[in-house]
Amino acid sequence: MLKLLLLCIVMCGYALPLSAQTDSVISAGQKIIFSAPVSVYTGLAKQFAADNLGNLYVLTDAGQLMKLNNRGDSLNVFNEVRRYGTVYAMDVTNPMKILLYYRNFSTIVMLDRYLNIVNTIDLRKHGIFQARAVGLAYDNNIWIFDEQSSKLKKIDENGKQITETVDLRQVADFTLLPVKIIDRDGLVYLVDATNGLLVFDYYGTLKNTIALTNLRDVQVISETIAGRRKENFVRYAPATLDFREALLPAAIRAAKQIYIAQRGIYVLNNKGIELYPFQ
Repeated sequence: MLKLLLLCIVMCGYALPLSAQTDSVISAGQKIIFSAPVSVYTGLAKQFAADNLGNLYVLTDAGQLMKLNNRGDSLNVFNEVRRYGTVYAMDVTNPMKILLYYRNFSTIVMLDRYLNIVNTIDLRKHGIFQARAVGLAYDNNIWIFDEQSSKLKKIDENGKQITETVDLRQVADFTLLPVKIIDRDGLVYLVDATNGLLVFDYYGTLKNTIALTNLRDVQVISETIAGRRKENFVRYAPATLDFREALLPAAIRAAKQIYIAQRGIYVLNNKGIELYPFQ
């Protein structure tokens, strides 16, 4: 059992953002120390997400979506996960409006905080047959990347289109293959693991293209992009062009998924989900 774990990503002397809800960071050069990992969920899990209240949402191997509090206690369970097939992605940015996206059926299921279904959107009925990625917008509408038209679109909860970008094939010299959409701090990030990130304003205007490729577990925290690339942690601040990359410690390096939160780093591994708290 580890008593102390020094996180190697600060060995290059840069700060790791701690929270998506605050602007607090560890000052440059300061070591980040973890206490022993705490088991939050024991069992097989496919993926998880965390909201801004500290709750975890775990997609289990048994086909359930479990909502856990920050102590690992079960709060609610959604048993109809497989109704539309396999969940491709989920967005818990707003814990009152949880999005599950079933890519094979082009269907979005919206849940309330108790994990009850409140709405279902069949994108095919609205002319969208190949949505590669979806994400919740700041105004509780929904961002969608329509692969067929190569446009980033915003729709309301009835599936009606509100706005869209130009055909992005006109502004990018590569085929867009986004895996995630993040709406943070007045900007929309289209995360393409192969080609990098495209950054838009809320009017759909392309503001920036960031060539951070092959990233996993991407988060935007206080206008800083963080994620994993192979066995390394990557941090990039577009405003200052500050880029740092460093090897992760073995316990986190082998994780199936990680998530940086205010309390520490959640790690999904073969045991379940563990929290490495910051000291």
